[in-house]
Amino acid sequence: MDMLRKYYAALKPERTYANVMTTGAGFLLACKWHIHWGLLVATIAGTTAVVMSACGVNNCTDRGIDARMPRTKRRATVTGDVPIRRLAILSIVLGIVGFGILIWWVNWLVVLLGAVGYLDYVVLYGWTKRTTPWSTWVGTVSGAVPIAAGYVAVSDRLDTTALALALVMLFWQMPHFYAIGIFRRKDYKSGGLPIWPVRYGVKNTQVWIIICTILYLYAVLWLAVVGSLGFIFGLVMGMMGVYWIGRGLRGFRSQDPEKWARGMFGLSLVVLLVLAAGIALAPVLPI
Repeated sequence: MDMLRKYYAALKPERTYANVMTTGAGFLLACKWHIHWGLLVATIAGTTAVVMSACGVNNCTDRGIDARMPRTKRRATVTGDVPIRRLAILSIVLGIVGFGILIWWVNWLVVLLGAVGYLDYVVLYGWTKRTTPWSTWVGTVSGAVPIAAGYVAVSDRLDTTALALALVMLFWQMPHFYAIGIFRRKDYKSGGLPIWPVRYGVKNTQVWIIICTILYLYAVLWLAVVGSLGFIFGLVMGMMGVYWIGRGLRGFRSQDPEKWARGMFGLSLVVLLVLAAGIALAPVLPI
């Protein structure tokens, strides 16, 4: 049982849950709660397997980096408790199963989106995080795919709503991951990763956090309009976006930027939960 937990942890379940949650939200928005249960199960199952596959491959390729970082040097892939070869095989099998489900029971647009997200995370992000501080922007593509894929699983088309969903998730991720970069910058520096806070410092990163929270606010309000999500959704998410920006601005006066960054990280998770719930429930809200 302990070994199963180690393999499970190596597949980064917390990242999988977040992506599957947004996939479900996009699906419920598109179907307006007229749920085709077989399609929903196939979409969630396929997405889960594909995301876990990508995370497993990423853990395999990041073993050397993890070994240099205090926070990750005790991961099972570093200690050898989870052999890299076995994790790689498991990840490949999960990828084959996941894409097989999406091909057979969902549609080819979702497969295409899944392939874009997979290659972005495993290949492009895996390379750029070792070479450039712009890697976080590259990695957001993979995080923006699941919510659009959930929507496209039902609609079977790429339209402005699918684009708006993806942009909302793209801009949500930037303050989230830049906040992590601030309070874990010593770890990333030990790992030799040139992320933005390591390369350009905390103050510069705080500026980008504000810019990206503003872009998130614009994107979520645009989604409310083009996706016809209604007044309640627009009001709630608009107010949360304004509050998020306000909390971000406080960081410039903070004497403890790491504590502030942890607060921004926690708030970003609350925003994500409310966002996913709002997108899923918007079709049944009265206005």
